[in-house]
Amino acid sequence: MDIKATLVRGGTSKCWLFSAVDVPRERDTLEALLLAAYGAADRRQIDGVGGATSTTSKAAVVGRSRTPGVDVDYLFAQVGIGENVVEWGSNCGNCATAIALYAVTKGLVPTTGDVTRVRLHNLNTGARLDGLVSTPGGLVPAEGTATVPGTEAAGVPVGLSFLDADGGTTGRLFPTGERRQRLVSGSLAVEATLVDAGAPLALVTAADLGLSATESVEDLRSRLGDLIDLRAAAAVRMGLRTADEPVRHAVPKVGVVGPPAEHKTSEGHVVGEDEHDVAVRMLSMFDVHPVIGLTSAVGVATAALEEGTVVARAARRRTGGTVRLGTPGGVVTVTVTGPAATDGAPRREVTVQRAARVIADATIYTPALV
Repeated sequence: MDIKATLVRGGTSKCWLFSAVDVPRERDTLEALLLAAYGAADRRQIDGVGGATSTTSKAAVVGRSRTPGVDVDYLFAQVGIGENVVEWGSNCGNCATAIALYAVTKGLVPTTGDVTRVRLHNLNTGARLDGLVSTPGGLVPAEGTATVPGTEAAGVPVGLSFLDADGGTTGRLFPTGERRQRLVSGSLAVEATLVDAGAPLALVTAADLGLSATESVEDLRSRLGDLIDLRAAAAVRMGLRTADEPVRHAVPKVGVVGPPAEHKTSEGHVVGEDEHDVAVRMLSMFDVHPVIGLTSAVGVATAALEEGTVVARAARRRTGGTVRLGTPGGVVTVTVTGPAATDGAPRREVTVQRAARVIADATIYTPALV
């Protein structure tokens, strides 16, 4: 089967974007198509368009929305690497960044002056986001000068805001009702905050694992097994699955947090203790994330501003809603506004500045589907 697609870099991820009019609506057929197109069964994804890493084996189906107040609906897919599976239970902020640029590039949303707002709806989780795409003079630039931590490649500036992110999956900011609790998996017992903001997250006190949360990606890989086990235990505690159901590896996101401390990025740049407010290292599927996923950044920043969480205890106390996250790729700054009471319910907007670039329009030739 031949299928049209566009490859877009959003932040530190690459996403193949498919128009909703070009792909099957049936989920099973769509999944089979993506697995074939990406060569998912092969860990190197040699016979497909997958990038063989969790940040480059991503896809989204994008289309105009019929929902009032929404421009674009999108269905996000985290395609397996070395296994024929697609995770449908999560969202990706970097891919949302790519989709915002794609939407104005492809004419799904008309430009409106120097900045164009793209109102996004993630079909996986129900999340609502706004992408503010730089369109100087009402034109969509082919290139831009904005950069983000984790890559020196420049792109078109896109401000991505997560709207009403609290409790998007479980219905509660703290799904267990506790801001801090003991999380147990086998012989491991750690202090953790289980939070649902942007995505469900299990954030563990680094010191409980003999870590600092400033480790290099390579050094933290030695603890992958422990963190994957803790993720599975957290999923049960958060009500994301029962103990008898299969483990999902996209949610909850899992990572370690610690107080700010001087450390080096993966590129060898020194990050000073006073340049970030909390250190964090996150997993992405089966590996350490080279920076931090945007949905994870939303959750960590939100938890940092909530008293009693493991993140707030580790973080430098700050006034205002800006939280600087020390990651392996550099410092990611997150701005949190709210909560402002609306009909008695807290509302919060979390914004991260990103960059995106359209890389290619292509026809993907997939093997015959069985």
